[in-house]
Amino acid sequence: MKLLLYNLYDIKLLFSHKKVNPCYAYDKSNIQKGVYGVSKEFWNESFSKETYVYGKQANTFVVEMTEQLKEARYVGCFAEGEGRNAVHLAKQGHQVTVFDQSDEGLTKAEQLAEEEGVHIDTVQADLTKKEMEAAQFDAAVMVFGHVPKESQSFLIEQMIRSVKPGGVVLFEVYSEDQLAYGTGGPKDKRMLYSPEDVLHWISEYKCLHFYYGEADRTEGERHTGVGHVIQAFIRV
Repeated sequence: MKLLLYNLYDIKLLFSHKKVNPCYAYDKSNIQKGVYGVSKEFWNESFSKETYVYGKQANTFVVEMTEQLKEARYVGCFAEGEGRNAVHLAKQGHQVTVFDQSDEGLTKAEQLAEEEGVHIDTVQADLTKKEMEAAQFDAAVMVFGHVPKESQSFLIEQMIRSVKPGGVVLFEVYSEDQLAYGTGGPKDKRMLYSPEDVLHWISEYKCLHFYYGEADRTEGERHTGVGHVIQAFIRV
């Protein structure tokens, strides 16, 4: 872990020189996928290739935090795409449910699970709209979760809602600074995350890990080197 800060007040001091953006209000009428969002059709086309767009290996942060998830029997993987993180967690003995809007992605996730000799459950859902059943998982995991800013707070909120009291939520996303790196992720700032917003969303919970900075993410054909990420690991 590159940065461990257990006091959210201390974390917020890192950004005290900046104006903190308010939490983006979730309003379905504000989402204009045709303008800058990423549609189901986009992801179905992306995942229709025989190759795995982001590779078959789990995200480095997920691998690094695997030991911290060992007590979590039921794990929800959000915006999981082709299933690389879900399959990794299933191989550790977790019972994993995958959520993604892409049918093609879920099919490939199931294929990867079969290839690796594990089972995962899959649920097709638009995570900018789906309200999650409360307290169904011991842990919720998301890697990158490319959604418009109007939906980001809702997505994190639903991940938290899905976890039982005492459970954990883990995610890594590209920060707005990623635009300068050009090594993956959306090319529109409105699809990236700000540290101020993330800190706002997790402020009510115990922060076990927070990181804002560079990370090498060479994952398939779309993540091609050092980028700029935000990581969070909280207990709810």
